[in-house]
Order: sequence, then C-alpha cells, then structure tokens
Amino acid sequence: MILWINGAFGSGKTTCAKILEKQLPNAFLYDPEQAGFFIRDQLPKSLQDPDFQHHPEWREFNYRMLLKIATSFDGIILVPMTLVDATYVDEIIGRLQREGVDVRHIILEANRRTLVKRLNKRFEWFNSWGKAQIDRCQSAFQSEIRAEKIITDHLSKQDVARAVADHVGLTLASK
Repeated sequence: MILWINGAFGSGKTTCAKILEKQLPNAFLYDPEQAGFFIRDQLPKSLQDPDFQHHPEWREFNYRMLLKIATSFDGIILVPMTLVDATYVDEIIGRLQREGVDVRHIILEANRRTLVKRLNKRFEWFNSWGKAQIDRCQSAFQSEIRAEKIITDHLSKQDVARAVADHVGLTLASK
C-alpha cells in the first residue's frame, strides 16, 4: 500500500510520515522531492522551472519508482508530498491506481494561521516558498483535489499520525 500524505506546507506531512515510519512494521518513507532536487541540479538555469513538479520528468520518475517499490516491496510506502495540480495527481496517484496499486490519499488540513505559525517554527520567515503556496494549496484542496481530510490545527503530532493510521486501517505499534 502507498499512503500519500498531502497538504499545504506546514500541515505536518513529513512529521506524520516519520512518526508512522517508526510505529508501523515494514514501513518505508519515500521522498519525491529528491527527484526534484536532482532535476534542478542537472538542468541549466534557463531550463529550470521554479516548481520542479512542472517538469514531466519529475512526475514520470516518481510514478515509475513508486510502481517499482509497490510491486516489489511488501510493506507500507509513506509519501509525504504536496500535490495541488489535479493533472499531476492523476499522472502519479491516478496512474498508480489504474495499474492496480493500492494508493490511499489523505490531505492534512490546517487553517492559514496554524500553517504560518508552523512554518515560522521552521525558520521560514517573511514570504517563504511554503507561505507563498498556502492560498494555492487551500484553494486546490477545496475544489480540485479530492481525498479524505484530517484537520490538524488542534491535534498533537502523534494524534495526527494516529488519525491517519486509523483512517486507512493501520495499527500503530506503541512507542
């Protein structure tokens, strides 16, 4: 099973995935951003897009890697990654599902104030990339991107992980 944890920057995706990785037997944390960093590092500046998700190679690479892992690995694949373009969601998540891969897609949701507070704690001051994406993310999650939502504003990190696990029917090991 692939558990795709989506949400705005600061919603707790990576934190949740790391907790789940520690508390689920045979869990693997997959980071799609690594392909983006590779693409950015290997392209001349004139060919780079500020958002590496706009590169079709990023979407194709992550689809192929996740398909390989999902068909060869008997465990839970955790994917904390913001996707707000419905076409990109379909190119990766939808395509995997059409291939018969069990992909569970969850959106961690929080209000703007909570997101800004969390991003500030990560030292993302002023108009950081994450803060600049809040409106775009929240709009997409309200209209274009369909998945189960878990409101995280008033939940502890552990409670968010527990809510995600419960939602997809996974049992967490005790700490």
